[in-house]
Amino acid sequence: MMSYTHIKPDERVELAVLLRAGHKQSEIAEILDKHPSSISREIKRNSTNEGRYNCFLAKRNVKAKRLNANKRFRKLRANKKLKRYIERKLRKYWSPEQIAGRLRLRYGKTILCHETIYQFIYKQREDLKRYMKCQKGKYRKRYGTKKLEKAREEGKKKRIDTRPDIVEKRGRLGDFEGDTIVGLNRKERILTHVDRMSGYLLADKLERGLAEITRKTTVRQFKSLPKKKKFTITYDNGSEFGEYELIERETEMDVYHAYPYHSWERGTNENTNGLLRQFFPKKSSFSEVTQEKLEKVVNLINHRPRKRLGYLTPHEVFIKNCTLD
Repeated sequence: MMSYTHIKPDERVELAVLLRAGHKQSEIAEILDKHPSSISREIKRNSTNEGRYNCFLAKRNVKAKRLNANKRFRKLRANKKLKRYIERKLRKYWSPEQIAGRLRLRYGKTILCHETIYQFIYKQREDLKRYMKCQKGKYRKRYGTKKLEKAREEGKKKRIDTRPDIVEKRGRLGDFEGDTIVGLNRKERILTHVDRMSGYLLADKLERGLAEITRKTTVRQFKSLPKKKKFTITYDNGSEFGEYELIERETEMDVYHAYPYHSWERGTNENTNGLLRQFFPKKSSFSEVTQEKLEKVVNLINHRPRKRLGYLTPHEVFIKNCTLD
């Protein structure tokens, strides 16, 4: 099996001789028991301008690389007092950031950065790792990776299958589903909320689909409804609903989320958006759609009889409290 170990000084001399003798790189790799890619990289890194491999040049390059790698630790080696200070504070469970920050506070300038202290620990003083909060391999980012942050955020959401049974059975007024319809330029949107039991539609024009704008518009819209007609809202996972916790707090309604890519879980909202598309087709611009024009369309939809309501209208069921058969 070919080795992935570093090429030694005597092997570099042998490599140069074999190249002059006309051997191919694959043959040289087999002779030196190295991987072909290791031989290729060695030749590429240490060839002259004429393209010839030079083992003496390779030796100088390796030495320079080693010196450069240890350059960051020279300040620590030269200043034994500083080195002892760092070791002492590490043993008191100070983090590298705290040590570097304390030195900057004391001397009014950056003496060394926390990255240098980390490298000093992991490359030269592994015995000091046990005093660090995170001891598994390399130190982690303070607030975790974006993937972990996203996972934590997803974990906070209440999912659709945890809604009360009465919501699933459409047993009361005030359980809404929400979504946005995107216009041609993808910035302008129509925000929709539909009551599951009655099909009653609330709609607002959004100049931009930002979470803050969506939240403020939603809160303002639901402020006009009586408390007995607002219990829950179910959204998808779009970024425009990123401030769902504030929506929940300010509307005093429980906010739930469908599972990703499960649009059928909000079927009432999807079907109602389809009704709106009769007036605002896909790929149409919303630039000329005003809130007044939108409300006229919503009024038409809310006063249209529905078969599932026994041909009552959503307005009659939601606003006038007409009883379903």
